[in-house]
Amino acid sequence: MRIATWNVNSITARLPRLLAWLESSGTDVLCLQETKCTLEQFPAEALREAGYESAVNATGRWNGVALLSRVGLTDVVTGLPDGPDYEGVQEPRAVSATCGAARVWSVYVPNGREVAHDHYAYKLRWLEALRKAVAEDAAGARPFAVLGDFNIAPTDEDVWDPALFEGATHVTPAERAALAALREEGLSDVVPRPLKYDRPYTYWDYRQLGFPKNKGMRIDLVYGNAPFAAAVKDGYVDREERKGKGASDHAPVVVDLDV
Repeated sequence: MRIATWNVNSITARLPRLLAWLESSGTDVLCLQETKCTLEQFPAEALREAGYESAVNATGRWNGVALLSRVGLTDVVTGLPDGPDYEGVQEPRAVSATCGAARVWSVYVPNGREVAHDHYAYKLRWLEALRKAVAEDAAGARPFAVLGDFNIAPTDEDVWDPALFEGATHVTPAERAALAALREEGLSDVVPRPLKYDRPYTYWDYRQLGFPKNKGMRIDLVYGNAPFAAAVKDGYVDREERKGKGASDHAPVVVDLDV
């Protein structure tokens, strides 16, 4: 089974590329983030025609997550159980389901904006709620994984120039400690390293030739429990999908499982 995660940065803008990529990549389960649409605007029919069921958590212009599966989609949970509000709103940042032999979550962790910003404190609360929500599945015997845009670079090796991020979000000790706490529930970063590229980034800013100059970050992650990790046979960042006109600023991260 092939499982992937991809921040598409607007499913409406990216739909032709998404449909083409699903066909060419042979992906069975895809976790999407930043769909940037309402539930009514989500292209469920086009995806159904391509052979994929959809589970969607989307409420408007910003955020939004989804799960696409051609191997079954059951026991859907929309939202993060006991997750915090931001400015009185429960943002659409999580959706989970059982897809074939695996239980998977698609998550879009809050950005945090600036360390002194309320959004940063919200990010840490959200990550703590995620840790609690996945603990039981992470400890279980069924393959289980949390995939998505975590908006955190786990180590200094996961950013193109650590000095430029000093004092900024995505690399702070508190954010990395929250990721470590998530792993302590029985999860691990399952994408093999080293990969084809010395620095397997997953995100490159559109500005200042970020992608051509490989000024990137590795913030799109696949965290699996022991049964999931044991089934992983390969993994890669599809850099080719970041190229060309109309690309997202993130590349898909793909994992192959023997289940």
